[in-house]
Amino acid sequence: MNQVFDAYARCYDLLYCDKDYVAEAEYVAAHIRKHAPGAARILEIGCGTGAHAAHMARIGFTVHGVDSSPAMLDRAAARKANLPAAKAKRLTFADGDARTFRTGETYDAVISLFHVMSYQTTNDDLDAAFKTATTHLIPGGLFLFDFWYGPAVLTQKPEIRIKRLADDHIKVTRIAEPVMHVNENVVDVNYTVFIEVKDAAKIQQLQETHRMRYLFLPELERIIKECGLQLLASQAWMSDCPMNCEKWAGFIVASRNRLQRP
Repeated sequence: MNQVFDAYARCYDLLYCDKDYVAEAEYVAAHIRKHAPGAARILEIGCGTGAHAAHMARIGFTVHGVDSSPAMLDRAAARKANLPAAKAKRLTFADGDARTFRTGETYDAVISLFHVMSYQTTNDDLDAAFKTATTHLIPGGLFLFDFWYGPAVLTQKPEIRIKRLADDHIKVTRIAEPVMHVNENVVDVNYTVFIEVKDAAKIQQLQETHRMRYLFLPELERIIKECGLQLLASQAWMSDCPMNCEKWAGFIVASRNRLQRP
């Protein structure tokens, strides 16, 4: 997956400039404060360019972000450099695969946002990513993540989408052409991305496939239980409503059982 995002990194923030990272970080922070009021140290699995992590640092958390894309991490480091020094001190980043990395430390909460769990497309991958999260939690610590919610994906079905955006330096056109593999609970999102560099008057074309798994609550409940976690909340992302067929993104809050050893 890191090669996909290395190619994507140059235009990633532009493509998602309409994404409200601040509101999303505040939403997650509210759930952390609700279920673990004293939480201070956060591990983020799949931090990308660090937008969620940076805001969590702004509002007082210490965050260690991990991502498998060096290009994404370069942009996360640049984002950190623009923070006031006192807030930047709360933020660190490192290279690592969601399935295998270990920091040797434990945290009050582990977060994984923007559907990182849905990039774990095999059962082994998903189990390994959950193991990573659980290993890094203190007893009673929280694992919070969002994901593609299966009933909504199957009801609405993916469709071809075109997105066009520009800034002072580049113009980006992205065509997303999805292919469903219903027996695998997977969607291949085939992206064609055209990047026009304004000063150079040239166009670069990228071809990428993001393989995404849509997940169902019963299978997540099984993994949560097997990992020694307790389900605290399951709801539609960015709301307090139950997951439903209208919203693709689900959100889970689970806690590590206090008697379980890491």
